[in-house]
Amino acid sequence: MKVPALTFGSLPLATPLLLSPLAGYTNLPFRRVIREVGSVGLCTTDLVNARSLLERNRKALKLIESCAEDTPLAVQLFGSVPEEMADAAQVLESLGVASVDVNMGCPVRKVCQVGGGSAMMTELGRTSDLVRKMVNAVRIPVTCKMRLGWDDENLTAPDLARALEATGVAAIMVHGRTRQQGFDGSVNLAGIRHVVAAVNRIPVIGNGDITSPHAAKTMIDATGCAGVSIGRGAFYNPWIFAHTMHYLETGKLLPEPSFSERVRVMSRHFDLMIEVFGESLGCTMFRKVGPWYAKRFGPASLFNKGIVRIATRVDYHALLAQYVSWRAQFLDDDGQLLRKYSPAPHALNFRDEETEASDAPAVTRREAIPVPAGPNELW
Repeated sequence: MKVPALTFGSLPLATPLLLSPLAGYTNLPFRRVIREVGSVGLCTTDLVNARSLLERNRKALKLIESCAEDTPLAVQLFGSVPEEMADAAQVLESLGVASVDVNMGCPVRKVCQVGGGSAMMTELGRTSDLVRKMVNAVRIPVTCKMRLGWDDENLTAPDLARALEATGVAAIMVHGRTRQQGFDGSVNLAGIRHVVAAVNRIPVIGNGDITSPHAAKTMIDATGCAGVSIGRGAFYNPWIFAHTMHYLETGKLLPEPSFSERVRVMSRHFDLMIEVFGESLGCTMFRKVGPWYAKRFGPASLFNKGIVRIATRVDYHALLAQYVSWRAQFLDDDGQLLRKYSPAPHALNFRDEETEASDAPAVTRREAIPVPAGPNELW
């Protein structure tokens, strides 16, 4: 099946699969790994404070650090002052960024308290005025990422999407949970479907608990969204974009990556962390990254205990060699992981209230999806 092309305004995307911003994780090394594995249409940075960017804050500039291979790139901004958001968008345009995304979904208290993130969903008029000022300030596409609403009593996403379309935004990304939910509970497919129905011309991108090609196709089929944006699922599986495109095009699932392939990509990620952040900081930052790769290794207690102590490149490679030797006890004669030690397949974590209210077959099964340690665990 030919997958429909996706464009954000004048920006054509190679695939309808996007890397979501993930606070503390979607830095340049991770984006480069995702691009090298293949089939991602657009990568977005960690969220960046507009005022900090205008002040040329060192940390803000590091968040938007890029390179020739890291394209097309979107930068996600948060803030509540229209002039600052518009000026920051102009700075990003001058730096060659392909698109600017406005964060309206972050439920972190410190972001909402200043009127940014999910708080923007509670004041449609003020939010529309802010976004319109940004759209008018730049030629590159401006997009918005939101949740379904503040809570179940205030599902404002359809009304906000309609208002934002009138301002000239190029696309809407919607996470199928409310701010009140954080990352708890299931993703509401009906809520995303209502946002799709609310707009006339612009694409709506679905988001939330896309941990497998099957989950991506289920969300697209159930909501009519033009594509999906994947965050935590890409940390479970950097191959998810390539495997999802193959599944959408052929209806067939590719085999899981081998252990050696997982180690190769993990080590590439480690090398890029050192290249971008230096050996000391790169190793420290990788301590929270390694265990996510290990979730699909099978038994990994030795690796997980050791990775949180690495301080040098030598430490990493010594640990890896020790782990490969230790892991051999869980393999069969062909070198494959014994079935009883194989990681369980990813379950869907969706609900569709409208489908469930009828007698139609259920399309979902609930399962908790872990959240990476760091800023996201407070969401």
